[in-house]
Amino acid sequence: MADTPAPRHRVLLVTGLLGAGKTTALRVLEDLGWETIDNFPIRFLGRLIDSPDTAGAELRAPLAIGFDSRTRGFDPAKVIDRVKRLAERADLELTTLFLDCSGQELERRYNETRRRHPLAQDLPASSGIMAERELMEPLRSWADMVISTSNFSSNDLQQAIRERFSDEGSKPITVSITSFGFSRGTPPLADLVFDMRFLDNPHWDKQLRPMTGQDAPVADHVRKDPAFEEAFARIRDLILMLLPRYRTQGKAYVNIAFGCTGGRHRSVFVAEEMTRVLTSAGYAPSLTHRNLGTRAADGVEGKH
Repeated sequence: MADTPAPRHRVLLVTGLLGAGKTTALRVLEDLGWETIDNFPIRFLGRLIDSPDTAGAELRAPLAIGFDSRTRGFDPAKVIDRVKRLAERADLELTTLFLDCSGQELERRYNETRRRHPLAQDLPASSGIMAERELMEPLRSWADMVISTSNFSSNDLQQAIRERFSDEGSKPITVSITSFGFSRGTPPLADLVFDMRFLDNPHWDKQLRPMTGQDAPVADHVRKDPAFEEAFARIRDLILMLLPRYRTQGKAYVNIAFGCTGGRHRSVFVAEEMTRVLTSAGYAPSLTHRNLGTRAADGVEGKH
């Protein structure tokens, strides 16, 4: 049986015009699990790639390296020659990404941040941008991939990087579900908050009062409310629609909170039910009942 070839190490070189979004791109790649290094002298690229890796080739994180015209001794022709030689190696999957942007938009960004263009010195930013564009043109023409950010917001660029470089199915979104009592404050980190106080309150049934939403009699009581079935179905459908969209937008964590007055009955039951729904849908939500251990009190629950 032939030996299975070792997986090639993914290496992405990220360069482009200053102000076009290199830092943003590297930050997104880091969030996607890439090891990132910015402002790296390309003459040391071979040494970096060949540095010892105790994890082994099959477990190495993909590597993204950022550089630009400010790098000491920067020479596009030498960069291209060095990268061409590295690209011939069978153990590497080497790609170059060039971030471009129109001169007018770059001027606007420099004016907005009040930063000087490094190549402009005492001249207007437009002069530095023109000089840099001429210097970088060989790299732009040679790069495997060019992204123009002229009409991009920061979020647009983040989305473009995710679409091109995230591994399908990797980094599943982390979902947390919390039940709580409004009388003790709303969870500060909740992304979605659903108020379940429109449902009939089990607290006012003396037999149910000592119980919680984890007990079957309380669950039956909440289910029998005429509003429960339709409301729960709509909330369920909304959450199942939103979670994939949150993931597409790069959101790593989603915190969903269900509240009732005391945080012991209605919110607990609904949070338990939604956890079962999301688990069946392929998610792995964590569940926290923030106020489950608090004492039932008429003063907290308000008027019957």
